[in-house]
Amino acid sequence: MKKKSLLVLGVAALSVVFLFAVVYAAQQAPDNVTMESKVYKKHKKALVTLSHKKHNVDYKISCTECHHVYKDGKNVWKEGDEVEKCDAEGCHSKAKAPKAKEGEKKLSRKEKASQGYHYSAVHENCVGCHKAAKKEGKAAPTKCAQCHPKKKK
Repeated sequence: MKKKSLLVLGVAALSVVFLFAVVYAAQQAPDNVTMESKVYKKHKKALVTLSHKKHNVDYKISCTECHHVYKDGKNVWKEGDEVEKCDAEGCHSKAKAPKAKEGEKKLSRKEKASQGYHYSAVHENCVGCHKAAKKEGKAAPTKCAQCHPKKKK
């Protein structure tokens, strides 16, 4: 009986430790994230500064809306898992998809994103979410300059 009680107590203690680790990790997310990527030789527009806190806390957008690891077509990333940068090797590590050549099928942003193109992935996720929010009557920027302010000269 004592072994069983110790086992239950041990599992409970590990669960509490895991829970605190998840809460701690969530609290460590920066309030603002500058969407800078190494895949571009030069950024043509001003960098987007994403208010992580506003999106996650104020707008109650789930972490898995942006953070993902796909296995067999399912997002298996969960809160508390390590956060990789979008342009990590093997993810969206190519800059922008080349234009379709004459006679070739034009790929959607989603298709380009799934092939590792950073530009398409970010715009599919962010712009797609903003347009959906706008349709619901929420204030969400949908014009380029609203997220990419003019560069200061």
